[in-house]
Amino acid sequence: MTEELVTLSGNAAQDALIALVLDGLSSAHSKRAYGRALADFLAWHSEQGRPALSKALIQRYRAYLQAAGLGAASINLRLSALRKLATEAADNGALGEAVANGIKRVPGVRREGTRAGNWLTLPQAQALLNAPDVSTLKGLRDRAILAVLLGCGLRRTEAAGLTWDRIAQREGRWVIVDLVGKRGKLRSVPMPAWAKAALDAWALAAGAALGGEALHTGLVFRSVNKGGHIDGVSMTPQAIRDIVSAYAEALGLGEIAPHDLRRTFAKLARNGGADLEQIQLSLGHASIQTTQRYLGTRQDLGDGAPADRLGLKLETPGGKR
Repeated sequence: MTEELVTLSGNAAQDALIALVLDGLSSAHSKRAYGRALADFLAWHSEQGRPALSKALIQRYRAYLQAAGLGAASINLRLSALRKLATEAADNGALGEAVANGIKRVPGVRREGTRAGNWLTLPQAQALLNAPDVSTLKGLRDRAILAVLLGCGLRRTEAAGLTWDRIAQREGRWVIVDLVGKRGKLRSVPMPAWAKAALDAWALAAGAALGGEALHTGLVFRSVNKGGHIDGVSMTPQAIRDIVSAYAEALGLGEIAPHDLRRTFAKLARNGGADLEQIQLSLGHASIQTTQRYLGTRQDLGDGAPADRLGLKLETPGGKR
């Protein structure tokens, strides 16, 4: 099927090829990004005489993108779309497993300076926050998870173990109080209003799914099955890691882990003028030197709660902010 599609001309063949991938995606953002990436590939593929899909072909396409001067994130997004294409084609019996596995092994472009950890830029963090499909229960939960990781700098274990009784108002604002971190250390973390809004939207939808009022007791985050139903009372830290990785890959951000969102929280707060010691307190670091390593700088900072200075916001289903 796939090799036949790529050797045919015309919009119908291209639409069928793209649909093979997009039908397996739930996020509207991912559908748009992958759709554009595949359209670009098909245009290049047509110029090459429509050869059969292969690992060598994808490697040649990657070299073409690098020669064209595209950035690592843009190239990796396109490669992610093509890996998804190989997976879906193989699952549908349209491409041999050996060929599909070869395509999936084509490595992405290495991003400079990422060995010590990744920091997302503000546009990248905003895109990640907006990536979940909030018309679904899973999307609302995933957005809420990303919100507390990006908005509060939580570790994945802390997010997995977060309970509703820890979210309270203090001095006129929402705070995660008495959060138990590494080595049993307690800290309180200011929460930005947009993160609380994401939690409230998840709580309302989760409560309705369970046949009651908004969820407000027990663990904040629950597992949601493929049918869109809550099928458990907890989530594992690994599940949270998988969520972050999946959305990051769909956006072409490369290998992004929850701890990278913790670093991003620190970096965006610093860029917004938050005080270095306040960032340290939010992260629960024992020393200011650890916080400085998260920032990649020793520069002094201004005043303000870190959570208020990230520059992120929620995007409504209608696209308004």
